[in-house]
Amino acid sequence: MVLSAFVAVFLSIGAAQSALAAPALPTIKDFTAAPAISDVSVSPDGKHIVALVSPDGVAEDIAVWSTADLTAKPKLIGSTLARIVGVRFLKNDRLLFTDVQTYDAEPGLDMGVEGKEIKGFHGHISQSYVTDLSGSSFDRILAPKGVENFVRAKGVNAIIDAKIISNLPLDPRNILAEDQRYDGKNDIYLVDVYTLSTTKVMAGTDRFVNYQVDLKGVVRARQTVDFEAGKLYIAQQVRDAQTGAWEEVFRDYAKDRSLRDIVSFTQDPNVVLISSTEGGDKTGIYEFDLKQKKVIEPAFQHRMFEANGVVISHDEKDYGRVLGFRYEADTPKVYWVDQRWSNVAKALDQALADPTTPVDWVDPGTDLHATITESPTSSVTIASQSHDGKYMIIVKSGAKQPEQYYLLTDGSKLTALGKSRPSINPETLGDTHLVEYPARDGLMIPAFLTTPPKTTYGPGPYPTLIEPHGGPWARDYMGWDVTGWVQYFASHGYAVLQPQFRGSEGWGQKLWRAGDLEWGQRMADDNDDGVKYLISKGIADPKRVAIFGYSYGGYAALAAAIRPNGLYQCAISGAGAGDLREFVYTTTDNRFEREFQRPSVGGLNPLAQAPEVQIPVMLYHGDRDMTVDIKESREFVAKLRAAGKSVEYLEIKDMGHQYVFWTPAMAEQGLTAVDHYLHSGCKAGGL
Repeated sequence: MVLSAFVAVFLSIGAAQSALAAPALPTIKDFTAAPAISDVSVSPDGKHIVALVSPDGVAEDIAVWSTADLTAKPKLIGSTLARIVGVRFLKNDRLLFTDVQTYDAEPGLDMGVEGKEIKGFHGHISQSYVTDLSGSSFDRILAPKGVENFVRAKGVNAIIDAKIISNLPLDPRNILAEDQRYDGKNDIYLVDVYTLSTTKVMAGTDRFVNYQVDLKGVVRARQTVDFEAGKLYIAQQVRDAQTGAWEEVFRDYAKDRSLRDIVSFTQDPNVVLISSTEGGDKTGIYEFDLKQKKVIEPAFQHRMFEANGVVISHDEKDYGRVLGFRYEADTPKVYWVDQRWSNVAKALDQALADPTTPVDWVDPGTDLHATITESPTSSVTIASQSHDGKYMIIVKSGAKQPEQYYLLTDGSKLTALGKSRPSINPETLGDTHLVEYPARDGLMIPAFLTTPPKTTYGPGPYPTLIEPHGGPWARDYMGWDVTGWVQYFASHGYAVLQPQFRGSEGWGQKLWRAGDLEWGQRMADDNDDGVKYLISKGIADPKRVAIFGYSYGGYAALAAAIRPNGLYQCAISGAGAGDLREFVYTTTDNRFEREFQRPSVGGLNPLAQAPEVQIPVMLYHGDRDMTVDIKESREFVAKLRAAGKSVEYLEIKDMGHQYVFWTPAMAEQGLTAVDHYLHSGCKAGGL
């Protein structure tokens, strides 16, 4: 297959930068402005494309194009309700979009986790609406029922009327949704997205969650939480295809932290695909026999990385057939088992992707040695496709490449749709590589290292930022950093290391579990050992190192400021969980988290030891943060000031915890403050 030369149709998003012009150093606004184009997908029938567009970097509108004429101006749909943050197709000509707005509630009005009244609310809400391709009306999936309910789960705030169980790809009009309205009974409805009429297909209760449908669109799976001899477990139930009776097929105990999930039904009604470690270090995908209630055989395993899902065909001719398996390497990847899709992916790599490079790798979970490949600049993914596969949305992106979007037609014609950040020239950005280094106890720690352009800043050593991720049960990828932090600082002369410290998820069981009860202790040692690794390689200037993190990363920065290691010149904490007791309380208050995560949380409590801070500290926090209470930063700052320590503090008005609750102006304000602190407050003369 040969891909034709692209037709550069940038849809009035912005002209390409002249190849003759000297590349301008990117500004903070270049990284924090709303993307010129994002959230791109194609309709199931392939006739339309939808995306979010922002001509001014502030407001975002929904844009709809016809694939028959991409040169025509798109239909723009704006919302007067709130700020739009996401859009996708529900059906060929029906869209689902999500918005965000600030929200305040009186004490006792709303219901919190597990039906407890909360003491007021000062945060954000996210709501979803259905509209047509012209934006003629904005409707909720289920009509509001009395006082709308407030759901607060994992710190993400939403007013929810319905949870979509399935888009029912083979049904041209209907979706399946669970009723989550105030005073709703969790009934499951068939919803016509054109008329919004409903038909109840199953009575619900609050005992069951995570409903799934089989390939015929029948609700066949659900989960329930229960206790056995005082031990909490999650039971997976499946409905018999012949009798309709519900039956438990497996259960997993929260304390074991090895939770299996059904990732897909198959064309055999008695076989499902599940994700499971099966006692090993890495999650794989397995065939599971519902009658025998046991694993038949592995469907996909990777020796070095975790598998996390499947790609199935939505074509009516072979709906449900597995096309590929998803796994988490340096970037999220797909191992294609379908020859056609594999050929398309290879052709796209040849046409668009930058070269991969080999990496000698030691797996942190098994100590296996292997040569793997990384995509240091960019990689190419299939983000969306019509059901017949004739039209595909292709994304080229990576650590050094803001997202670029293309339409692939008939597997041969590639049309450029637009650049997410046309003002950023990749030549000005740093080089990112997947590295690893041994911790002091021998555990191998993966990390992503970004170094400044050598043509501008020389070979090093450089001023260096250690940037631990949030979570801590999370991980980083070698993809475009939506916050802009990594590449802004790399383009301005800093080396940036993102350690995948013990306690990080996505690298296997051993690395993940090694973080248990090691907050601010061995987890922090891993960050410090990363500094020593960079110094030994001549990358980091030992007199110019700072630690900068957000959420758990902010906690790690505060812990580093207290630990007498002498490695950092300053610490910067964004929305840091400064009081470990608060996190312990949060995980103890929820009956599932009490057994699942609470036993892993323990170690250094920065708030209790704040007067022991050794280095200058900066903190910033959004005043609508509903995940980490702003009082934690306020109390930490008060203790530092009382102890006569060097501290700077910024509160950002109306900013929430998650990135979706940041406006471009908030993101710019935060990054500007951090940049200024590194130049003026971190140490005499700046970092």
